[in-house]
Amino acid sequence: MSKQAASRSIIASFGALTSSLPRESETSTDRDKAASGARPHTRVSAGIIGATQRSLAEIREERDRLQELVAKGTSLELNPNQIDPSPFPDRLADDNEVEFESFVKLIREEGQKVPIQVRLHPTTQDRYQVVYGHRRWRAAREIGASVKAIVVELTDAELAIAQGIENSARQDLTWIEKALFASRMEQAAIRRRDIKASLSVDDAEMARFRQVTRAVPLLTIERIGRAPRAGRPRWIALAEAVVRDKDALGRIEETLADDKVGSSDARFKLALGAAAQLTGNRGAREEIELRTMAGDVVGKATFGTEVRLSFKPEEAAFREFLREELPALMARYSARREG
Repeated sequence: MSKQAASRSIIASFGALTSSLPRESETSTDRDKAASGARPHTRVSAGIIGATQRSLAEIREERDRLQELVAKGTSLELNPNQIDPSPFPDRLADDNEVEFESFVKLIREEGQKVPIQVRLHPTTQDRYQVVYGHRRWRAAREIGASVKAIVVELTDAELAIAQGIENSARQDLTWIEKALFASRMEQAAIRRRDIKASLSVDDAEMARFRQVTRAVPLLTIERIGRAPRAGRPRWIALAEAVVRDKDALGRIEETLADDKVGSSDARFKLALGAAAQLTGNRGAREEIELRTMAGDVVGKATFGTEVRLSFKPEEAAFREFLREELPALMARYSARREG
């Protein structure tokens, strides 16, 4: 097994760990109960707490049990309207729903292949909460079909850890989504080592998560959105700008309120620009890579209160070209300014 496959094996095992398989008679009974809206009794007991300390062999073995369980058809058929989302949101709104609509179309035509995982709702009778599989659950609800699910017994801490591990395996959370999810787990008093294990991050990254989520309000982050291209350095730059200038958040909110269109990446760029408008944000800056038409990086330009250009040692010809072109560039700027 490759290193990548081994990692996925670990991830797949969380949230559905069991010491024995249910009998077929139990499965059939519970399916009938599920169809009638009654609470099923066939559940897969999950042992997430301490799971990060399990040996790789143990996790693989429990993964194999889960696969056998699904192969036997022991997942339940639940009404999606009886299911609520996870109490720990880990997603920001997408810029458009085109990709999701394609996913719904696929489910409608081919059916749901992989069960979602849910837990019994901790406070409401005959309801469930998603552990992971939110998109499959949303698709089933939109289609009006039942959803295949494996019901597990999880505490809040166990649910958050299992959810984080599953999302980390898919590697489709943006940096700010991971930061928000880590913050929510911390607020739920989940141990730091379990948060780090679930998101595959270290202490330094946890500190960066806290730096941004404590400086930039949740409402502002939600208005910006997922910003998949922003990444850690630019979010940290935004947080630093907000900390340095007490008026930065007001400018950001005003700018985002005026922005009626655009992607989340475009909104982030507007927010960063608004935060860096005044000289009080002297440290706020943006770096742009200088690339050839073939995509090769030859240097970078850094924009802040001053502009800095840096080039690779072997790019002497480009430096000379830029030196020769600067007078003409200045002339164009002067013409625009005076015109």
